[in-house]
Amino acid sequence: MSHYSRRAFLKLGVSVGVTLTATFGSTRLVRAEWSNEAAGRIEAFPLDSVRLTPGIFREQADINERFLDSLVVDRLLHSFRINAGIPSTATPYKGWEDPTCELRGHFSGGHYLSAVALASATSGNSTLKAHGDKLVAGLAQCQKKIGSGYLSAFPLDLFENLVQGKPAWAPFYTYHKIMAGLVDMHQFAGNTDALQIAEGMASWGAEFMGGFGIDQRQRMLRNEYGGMSEVLVSLAAITKKDRYLGAARLFEQPGFLDPLAERRDELQGLHANTHVAKIIGAARTYEVTGDRRYREIAEYFLAEVLTARNYVIGNTSLDEHWKTPPNHLNGTLAWANAECCVAYNLMKLQRHVFSWTGDARWMDQYERTLFNCRLGTQNAQGLKQYFFPLASRCYRAYNSLDESFWCCTGTGAEEFAKFTDTIYFRRGRD
Repeated sequence: MSHYSRRAFLKLGVSVGVTLTATFGSTRLVRAEWSNEAAGRIEAFPLDSVRLTPGIFREQADINERFLDSLVVDRLLHSFRINAGIPSTATPYKGWEDPTCELRGHFSGGHYLSAVALASATSGNSTLKAHGDKLVAGLAQCQKKIGSGYLSAFPLDLFENLVQGKPAWAPFYTYHKIMAGLVDMHQFAGNTDALQIAEGMASWGAEFMGGFGIDQRQRMLRNEYGGMSEVLVSLAAITKKDRYLGAARLFEQPGFLDPLAERRDELQGLHANTHVAKIIGAARTYEVTGDRRYREIAEYFLAEVLTARNYVIGNTSLDEHWKTPPNHLNGTLAWANAECCVAYNLMKLQRHVFSWTGDARWMDQYERTLFNCRLGTQNAQGLKQYFFPLASRCYRAYNSLDESFWCCTGTGAEEFAKFTDTIYFRRGRD
């Protein structure tokens, strides 16, 4: 992490709602040709095949859509245009989208695209789809101007810092969010240009990471890199291009995956959200390649976290980390419990594992997390929480409209845009 500390940027633009903390308050559907190993999976019905009737979920989805509609595309594009050498007179957003923040672009070019794509599928919101199409067109111009396939709101200097071991706040994490947003715009909103942009980004990323030896890559992967393996495997499934599977392997860490394959919990001290994303990548790799080792890793990890490291509300982590040995959560209740991004990604993983096994315990856990850790984390203005405090007499803090754009703002905007997902399932014709 750079001198732009996560906690310092979290403090920017906080809206506080004073409430009592209580125990009551993904997942992208990539269509692909699945391996024979996963051919009998359970599928959720497509987002656009389900509509929400009046009730709390519909109300919360509507609030989220109004929040998304309030954001201005030219402001979202500002740092991308500046980085590409394209003039911009728009006022940039602040917080984690500030032109000085090393994570800029993660929401404006990533989470926002995913959220409006999901909203267009779940509710038929054509206004948000138009916003997404306009943003994709702007990103295409930026990528074309740069000319190498690279696309980001920050320069290549951050990746050079990563190579040299200098401070860099997760450049591949942000790169992944942008790629994932583009893939979602293609999958859920039918934007073909978005897929072309994502492929250009994937080619640049593969060439960049492929230029280093194994030891150098593993050193670089100590820096948070989000779901790069997940999005590359999904891109391979969509395009039927094996080279993206090869690119995904460049983002694997044997030092993390091997103990899990041997059913060993060595999670103490790790940043929770960073590593849940890696396991989702393993789950997608199993689904596309049929390699059961990845399935065993995902199933063991999920069962271990949910039984030995989980709070009763359905989420995990203290100050974003697993700080204790397994089954030792006493004394860990605090204001900084249960980062909302972790709940979002655990639900994605639960959905994957349920689709392979049909085991109701995964959907029981999904439902517990949905009601306790997701539904109650948005206020009436569509602003989202970062942590879910579990200590007594704690308060809830929400992002502001213009000056926050935390990671949990982004995953929250996606979550509240896809409530028609994971309700109805089918296996073949059943």
